[in-house]
Amino acid sequence: MHFVSIDFETANEKRFSPCAIGVVVANEHEILDEFYSLINPLMGFSSFHTDIHGITKSDVVHAPTFPQVWPTLHEYLSQKVVIAHNASFDMSVLRQTLDYFNLSYPDMDYLCTANISKRVWPGLTNHKLNTLAMHHGIAFEHHHALEDARVAAEILRKALSAYQAESLDPFLEKCKMTKGRIYEHGYVPPRAKKPTKRKRKLYF
Repeated sequence: MHFVSIDFETANEKRFSPCAIGVVVANEHEILDEFYSLINPLMGFSSFHTDIHGITKSDVVHAPTFPQVWPTLHEYLSQKVVIAHNASFDMSVLRQTLDYFNLSYPDMDYLCTANISKRVWPGLTNHKLNTLAMHHGIAFEHHHALEDARVAAEILRKALSAYQAESLDPFLEKCKMTKGRIYEHGYVPPRAKKPTKRKRKLYF
């Protein structure tokens, strides 16, 4: 079972301003491949976002633009199961950037490790990436795209182990979750069914 973990950092509040991408290819046992690149977003940086990830406009002057890095990313993502922590953010960055540059969408399934973590470890105070990393004893540099992607991959592996699942489909069945999907200019988000409440029997 192979899956691909991704993480974007953005230059500003616009979702089509990625300035870094981290990609990790893994299976249930180990990391198999990694890719990291700064991206020149061809627009300005906000101080708020730079304070979060530390990337400045001068850092990306000689970095490739998104259209230049997209062939490599497409190869990693197309026809794969892709995960991200708070996937709604990363997938919207991907879709809006593809729209902005008029590039074709990949055809891929995706999952959110934040939502998965809520099912597997419901007792945690929150399910932020740094909270989960601390819970599992994982040291990392938060808001570095490659390190965040590595942690998301490790979280999914630990979730599979917690449910004693060796592949995604039986794991998702136990979690009562479905994969999301991205396809040409469209998407379907992952779904999580609400746990069914047991009906109380009344005795008279």
